[in-house]
Amino acid sequence: MLLAAALTVCAASQGLAQKLNGAGATFPYPIYSKWFSEYSAQHSGVQINYQSIGSGGGIRQVMAGTVDFGASDGPMTDEQLAQSKIKIVHIPTVLGAVVPIYNLPGVSTELKFAPDVLADIYLGKITKWNDGRISKDNPGVSLPDSTINVVHRSDGSGTTYIFTDYLSKVSSDWKDKVGKSTAVPWPVGIGAKGNENIASMVRQLPGTIGYVELIYALQNKIQFGQLRNSAGNWVKGSIEGVTEAAASVKSMPADYRVSITNAPGKNAYPISSFTWLLIPNPPVNAANGKVIKDFLTWMLDQGESEASALYYAPLPKSVSDKVRATVGQLK
Repeated sequence: MLLAAALTVCAASQGLAQKLNGAGATFPYPIYSKWFSEYSAQHSGVQINYQSIGSGGGIRQVMAGTVDFGASDGPMTDEQLAQSKIKIVHIPTVLGAVVPIYNLPGVSTELKFAPDVLADIYLGKITKWNDGRISKDNPGVSLPDSTINVVHRSDGSGTTYIFTDYLSKVSSDWKDKVGKSTAVPWPVGIGAKGNENIASMVRQLPGTIGYVELIYALQNKIQFGQLRNSAGNWVKGSIEGVTEAAASVKSMPADYRVSITNAPGKNAYPISSFTWLLIPNPPVNAANGKVIKDFLTWMLDQGESEASALYYAPLPKSVSDKVRATVGQLK
């Protein structure tokens, strides 16, 4: 089921009612929803309808010019940008973590998943929970001799892009056979749409493993495992781990399209990523474009302070300052 919400927000717009439409990522929906609500309380007159349909859908709609803005957790490719009817600017908003969630009745211990093990589970090479490679990293844990039921996204998904970008970096087999994208030819498993439906499926079906943005695991009270990072340390998805991963970017590209999966750092969380709003420039509608610019400025001034409460990491100051200059240059 698609998660769609009409979120009323407001901006200085000469007192005239305006309607804006946006679509895309489910990964940042909780923070976007909060931002729109607070922005509404401070302004009046503009209605924004954001459909949380997945990054793939958001990219398609913004490329076609049918929405005022899109949202994605996977940056658009060079090919997509070239094919777009309009110029699109990537605006990073917050950072988040993708975590491996699982439902294993009788196992209360927090499981550990080595990079190659996680890749081979999704490649269908590891099919039992008590496989020797899983047991090796989880000594003393009584793992059942039961099948691992793999769950993945069925829709075009930025969360999938982040996850497969990571798997492509830690597994040459995954890179060669599957690769990274918002939609990939999954070797095994069953699909579901949106972070919320992945979380629901894993919560309901014993023996399953899936992947979601951190807040969906926390809100649904689903177990999620630790990962071994590039420094060799076991880490769990956290704001601090995402922030350390972001710190690995020493020079942010001008277009903000950057990957921070498997980043260096003692405590860096390996499946971390920026998420972006996709802003047409010039805007589809000039008046709505002014509202978008106003909202983006508000986001930088006030919204970023709300990120941590929903388990996202705010933009580093160096990135925030750069984004502010970019917003100022939007038409």
